[in-house]
Amino acid sequence: MKPFILFYFILSVVLFLIALPLLIVLSFKQKYKASIPSRFFLFKNPPFYTVNSIWFHVCSLGEARALKPILDNLQGKKVCITTITQTGHNEAKKYDAEVRYLPYEMYLPFWIRPQKKLIVLEAEFWYLLFSVAHSRGAEVILLNARISDKSVNKYMKFAWFYKKLLQNVAMIYAQSEVDKNRFLALGAKNIEVIGNIKLASKITKTKEYTKPECEVIVAGSTHEGEEKSILDAFFVYKKKDEKLIVVPRHPERFEEVYKLMNMYAQQNDATISRFSEVRNFASDLILVDVMGELNNMYAISDIAILGGAFKENVGGHNPLEPAYFGCKIITGKHFFHQKELFKYVHHVQYVEPKEIKSALEKAKELPPSMVEEKINLESVVQKILKN
Repeated sequence: MKPFILFYFILSVVLFLIALPLLIVLSFKQKYKASIPSRFFLFKNPPFYTVNSIWFHVCSLGEARALKPILDNLQGKKVCITTITQTGHNEAKKYDAEVRYLPYEMYLPFWIRPQKKLIVLEAEFWYLLFSVAHSRGAEVILLNARISDKSVNKYMKFAWFYKKLLQNVAMIYAQSEVDKNRFLALGAKNIEVIGNIKLASKITKTKEYTKPECEVIVAGSTHEGEEKSILDAFFVYKKKDEKLIVVPRHPERFEEVYKLMNMYAQQNDATISRFSEVRNFASDLILVDVMGELNNMYAISDIAILGGAFKENVGGHNPLEPAYFGCKIITGKHFFHQKELFKYVHHVQYVEPKEIKSALEKAKELPPSMVEEKINLESVVQKILKN
């Protein structure tokens, strides 16, 4: 084992021991009850049974979904997928692939088996993942690679480290020219700009619901604190029979969001329902407390208030889905992780939380949001299939 790799491995063990009490506490939380035991204690998380396969690593739900157009072109090939989050893991299980949680780095030298390719999406840069996979014969490819505006300074401060990490990477498919230049500054080679692969995803709905005969507003992928701002704006804006559908990003927050919505319903003499119980849109406020329904909600909505960008630390969410269904999109100004996608979506209002009400009013004058770009993944698929 090379000196730096040995040092890095020892450091990862020390950090694990320091974080151990916190990891034990977090493992009892609903959000982490599957991922933390699997990733940090290898509970029900053995190495892949398959060897010499095409291995994809993604972080969460959005990246797992983005794999579909690529996997559709790899029919008959052995595929493995690792994820970080529970929602990403659940989505990856829908594919014909072996699926695992990616273990914490100190386990990787003992966990990784030889594979043909390792394709890592977006900004999942793990030193031991790259170095161990490469040493065991995998060609490492970064796909949909990005370095956000918010994190670029951090990368540059540790350029010496990322230069070592990127030495194990054979090819980088970057989202934009800006990302390409940032990778070049870190010493990367063999970079091709292909755009965001999420533009190649086929957007569909899973159920057909009848749209209510009134204006429908959906608050999609909301985070803590955002629902309050949206509810404040909605009840100032509401004049007649407008409805607000709220779809929180994380299922473990369903109960707290319902309590907040119920408080607003009582204060404003409004009706409220849980979608899991009624499966209709009769109420003024509807909490969608089941997974997999967001696109179905976009399909019956006039306006989409897209969460994740009203707070500084989230980075926004995918605007392609509400745009595909013709929603008029309102979102926040902190969409740094989705900056490349928003370039392709027109007629979006970017506002502060206190401006949501005025954005709802202005939406009446605006055309529906739309997407004007597609990408071709043929070169990527050919690279993956090449022996």
